[in-house]
Amino acid sequence: MKMTRKTFIKKTTGALLVSIPAYSLLACSNDDSANGDPNLDPNQRDCAANGASAVTISSNHGHTLTVSKEDVEAGVEKQYSIQGGSGHNHTIRLTEDHFASLRQNNQITVESSQNSLHRHDVTVACA
Repeated sequence: MKMTRKTFIKKTTGALLVSIPAYSLLACSNDDSANGDPNLDPNQRDCAANGASAVTISSNHGHTLTVSKEDVEAGVEKQYSIQGGSGHNHTIRLTEDHFASLRQNNQITVESSQNSLHRHDVTVACA
């Protein structure tokens, strides 16, 4: 059976309508990696000397976070962008209590702002 132009267009359009949402789901994968080293021995972490970074970002798709040692030392509430290489931005807010915990070389977990119909849990630890 010979395919007509009309049938070809219908099949091609149908394939695109299925593949675009599938690609969008894959782009927001469940890769929790971030820019920190989750395998670093906790006894070797030192926020005062090295600052902090996100060791995990839930369902990560290119987001990153770095917190300078100066920010940890100052301990003043601050908002950070975690856009990184992602096509959209989220922000997180670290409070004075978060910084106090980081100065004691503890890790913290905060929730990002919502964007593109989702949020991320961001675990921040000393570098």
